Amino acid sequence: MSVQAPAGTRHGFVDKAMSGIERVGNRLPHPVLLFLGLFVVVGAVSTALAATGATVRIPGEDETVAVKGVFTGDGVVWLLENFIPNFTGFPSLGTVLLMMAAVGVAERSGLLETVVRASIARAPRALLPYLVAFVSAQAHLMSDVAILVIPPLAALVFKNAGRNPVAGLIGGFACVCAGYAAGFTIGALDALYTGITHQAAQVLPQGADAPTHILINYFYTAAASVVLAAIGGFLISRVLEPRLPQPEEAPATPATPATPTTPEDDGGPVVTTEVTPLQRTGMRRAGLAVLAYAAVVVTCWLLPGSPLRGEGGALVPSPVLSGVVPLLFVAFLLAGAVYGRTVKTVVRFEDVPRMMAEAITGMSAYIVLILVIAQVIGVFDWTNLGTLLAVEGAALLESVGLTGYLGLLAFVLLVCLLNLFITSGSALWSLVAPVFVPAFMLLGMEPAVTQAAFRIGDSATQMITPLNPYVFLLLTVLRRYEPGAQLGSLLSRLAVFVVPFLVAWLAVLGVFYGLDLPLGPGASIRTP
Repeated sequence: MSVQAPAGTRHGFVDKAMSGIERVGNRLPHPVLLFLGLFVVVGAVSTALAATGATVRIPGEDETVAVKGVFTGDGVVWLLENFIPNFTGFPSLGTVLLMMAAVGVAERSGLLETVVRASIARAPRALLPYLVAFVSAQAHLMSDVAILVIPPLAALVFKNAGRNPVAGLIGGFACVCAGYAAGFTIGALDALYTGITHQAAQVLPQGADAPTHILINYFYTAAASVVLAAIGGFLISRVLEPRLPQPEEAPATPATPATPTTPEDDGGPVVTTEVTPLQRTGMRRAGLAVLAYAAVVVTCWLLPGSPLRGEGGALVPSPVLSGVVPLLFVAFLLAGAVYGRTVKTVVRFEDVPRMMAEAITGMSAYIVLILVIAQVIGVFDWTNLGTLLAVEGAALLESVGLTGYLGLLAFVLLVCLLNLFITSGSALWSLVAPVFVPAFMLLGMEPAVTQAAFRIGDSATQMITPLNPYVFLLLTVLRRYEPGAQLGSLLSRLAVFVVPFLVAWLAVLGVFYGLDLPLGPGASIRTP
């Protein structure tokens, strides 16, 4: 089925703005070069300030600390002695690789994609947009694979249900992007964010005691995913779909089986809505295995006198929270192996470590980026330049009245703007975290709330930047149904989702902030 193309391509404000963003963004260097340049700037600025005898006093502390220069004798010696520890000791490195290895087994065994297909393939016609939006808001568990799988799958499911497939395609993409940092699921993204947050918090002495485990935003992201799903479903059904061109031919009936797409169609991903009985059996067995494992862990955690309890028998904080990454590692590994064994994607024991290795191989670009990022954050900490910027930044925000929720709002809008040009979430968070995490700590807010605010900005505008390579993949798939589709018309349709999702994210954060609710286990909003 195809749809009529728009009569012409509009060249209004949206098209001109997107073209400008594309031109500016294309001139930005590779993230590695960006952070190498930042390293040079930090080195030069810190050395100049050290030569002038600059010092900084943290509010609440009696002593002042001097700014130290990177390009000095002491700085060179420190860098030589700490270059490798900066890299190997970077908090998110081991956590992300561990999570990617385990999630990679669940992904490559076919479990994650099957769960997504089973979730929406048989949804009632009226509820389909809401279910697509909800599944999309949980999709960061699958990393970028979610963007490749969910939108084309949503288009096929919409087509089978007699609805406009373009609505499913564009709506699924928008909800994956806008809800990418939300959800009840935990994945490598959470590990990546919290690792950078932990390192940035160490700029201040009180950062050593701040909670920065992988679940510090869990309550917030879980609640936000429900709100985003409701709004996303409404936008797909009531705003996007009624304004799309009408089909040229009668839509397929719900009973018509979906025809899998093939790479020969147009280079898009292979997608099918079919879930076989064997795959359903594999999902059930994997689910039962994870439930049994979770029951054992929770029982051991709740037992009086258990070593998994914290000091004084506390449940929060406790080794279960501080060691949640290894626990999640086993859960994903177990689920993927049980499912793979059932559907025969895992035949021998060797298949599991092979899948783990393949998943980690795909992280090679991230490892190279972390090598540079770790040095930049390391010199921010050692030179005390990060402390100076945090103190001055906090004083500036306070002087203009941007404290509390207003300060977080200003930070979100800044990230939304930067996200149009720097599409790598890890690069952008590494760029702003060393300044804003300690700055908001000085204003009385825990690192967890700064990370939560960053999630909003990193998600809200991701779908409309032409620097997002997946936008062009979406355009390729869109042309299956609408051969005359152009980038400008696609971006204008996606733009419909930006403001409502941004407002929803901020509203949920406002509720948590106003009621002083914990953002995650043991992760409050305000510092003690």
